[in-house]
Amino acid sequence: MSALPSLFQRLSRPLHARGRLLLRHWKQRSRQSWRPALLGLSLVALGLSAGAYAVAAVVVSFAPDPARLPVQEVTAEVRALPFVSPFATASAPDMPRSANPPDSGGAGYRFNLYRSELSRPQDTAEGLLYRLGIHDPQAAVFLKRDILTHRHLLGRTGRLLSAEASERNTLLRLTARWSPSDDGSFERLIIERAGDGFSSHMEKAMLTASLRMASGVIESSLFASTDQAGIPDAVAVQLAEIFSADIDFHSDLRQGDRYAVVYEMLEGDGEPLRAGRVLSAEFINAGKAYQAVWFTEPNADLPAPVVAGQPTQTTGRSGYYNLDGQSLKRAYLASPLAFSRVTSGFRMRLHPILKTWRAHLGVDYAAPIGTPVRAVGDGVVEFAGEQGGYGKVVILRHRNGHQTLYAHLSRILVRHGQRIAQGQTLAASGATGWATGPHLHYEFRINGQHQNPLLIVRRSESAPPVSAANRPAFDHIAQQARLQLVSAQLLASR
Repeated sequence: MSALPSLFQRLSRPLHARGRLLLRHWKQRSRQSWRPALLGLSLVALGLSAGAYAVAAVVVSFAPDPARLPVQEVTAEVRALPFVSPFATASAPDMPRSANPPDSGGAGYRFNLYRSELSRPQDTAEGLLYRLGIHDPQAAVFLKRDILTHRHLLGRTGRLLSAEASERNTLLRLTARWSPSDDGSFERLIIERAGDGFSSHMEKAMLTASLRMASGVIESSLFASTDQAGIPDAVAVQLAEIFSADIDFHSDLRQGDRYAVVYEMLEGDGEPLRAGRVLSAEFINAGKAYQAVWFTEPNADLPAPVVAGQPTQTTGRSGYYNLDGQSLKRAYLASPLAFSRVTSGFRMRLHPILKTWRAHLGVDYAAPIGTPVRAVGDGVVEFAGEQGGYGKVVILRHRNGHQTLYAHLSRILVRHGQRIAQGQTLAASGATGWATGPHLHYEFRINGQHQNPLLIVRRSESAPPVSAANRPAFDHIAQQARLQLVSAQLLASR
């Protein structure tokens, strides 16, 4: 390695000589342009780099040749770690149902699949299983023959289904849930594998209630807006009914109207089954705000009307009030249908059958055959039967000489002399008598004189306000409703 310095000196000597010549040349032309000088310095640097590369090449040439190095082979045994299955083994003592089902192929674990669906009226046994992603001819045969399945599932609509299937997509358990009544309960139909076959049984359990908040803006109609906001139709119907005394939802809605609603969602086993009661709501129509809150006045027999997590019940004098405690309930409902479209109002018109201009002494509502028709107020059935051009008709007698008439019905559900409560179903709409299509004809008479039914509800008297004894309890609920409605309105502004 001692020869390296002398070798470097010999290689770099010509470069140093060139550098001295360039420096002397630069001194002679110092008054000239700087650019030639810079060019010279660049050449010097290039020469030094070339010299360094040459030295490196010489140094590398002294390294040993890798091909001539000795090679030693080392062999060692590596043992694989034992495989631990993430699934439950067949020997686990807490394995649900059969630990090693006949369709598992003798595997030591289970890999179950879970799927949910809603039943449809056209469902067959095979079609239902197909929509659940299950291929199980044995299960299909059982569903065809099972009495409970035919009675409560096949041909029914909107029932919540949850299925548990094996890794081979064969049925292990099928559960259908629905809430048939307003008693706060729901029913389960359970179909499950039992040995080499299947069994079914019914169960009944209590619903739980969770709170939902939503809001929206009117662009065309109330139902179009609530559909876009994901609000159930049952809530939209309640919303229209609550404010029907102040807002005509057939003609008063304006583009840009806003609303917010807080309502219950009734659940079974943690799954939403249907919408419950609207607890509070706000509707801004043409710039004017209307609020409502549900309140039940406690009484001595039932002092606790509201239980957290359970559906609200009508235990005392219940109803909707504005946030100042004034009742929103009127002597008459705005419409004998829960929600519909007015097709002919109280005015002169060309009669669709007689083809003459005549006064239309009532209001016609568009309604498919079979739509429930309800009493707009408390009363007594004065007539129930057929009457000329009215077809099947019901006439109610109310106090103060008031009468209401419901015509063109397909089915009558009350009898002469029967006492009727406001909101009670009287009949089903139809197309009997002089009717060009299915609809409901509705009239309101005072001492035998026809009146515009759409104006009667706004002129009718309200129910009493919240009593002084229950005002503190109401004020507490009203304050909660204010905060919830503010939060709900923020959902539409995001």
